Amino acid sequence: MLHEKVRPKRPELFANNSWVLHHDNASAHKALSEREFLATKQITLLENPAYSLDLAPSDFFLFPKIKEILKGRHFNDTDDIRSNITAALKAIPQNQFQNCFEGWTRRWHRCIASQRKYFEGDHGGIQQ
Repeated sequence: MLHEKVRPKRPELFANNSWVLHHDNASAHKALSEREFLATKQITLLENPAYSLDLAPSDFFLFPKIKEILKGRHFNDTDDIRSNITAALKAIPQNQFQNCFEGWTRRWHRCIASQRKYFEGDHGGIQQ
């Protein structure tokens, strides 16, 4: 469960319940049962403004990186896919993840400045 996975990775955030979950606008994330579950666990949710895919790190950083690394490859089965994706994730240098989250912060500031309206461009200094 996500809630329990935070504990060993960020114990200081878990201890005072100061971590925030950032969801995209996928329908599964907006379901009443999901929102009720997060509320029962007292998990703060940072909601994504409508039509702002550029705010989800998986959309603007992670998926494009994995696609870049795996482009043109063919896979034999799901285990082959899984091992190649794991290798692709491990191949991304740590400093690029740090740049990603700095870009994420800049994107949120732009979102706030635009009063949560749609904006595009500025990949937050992230090279894709």
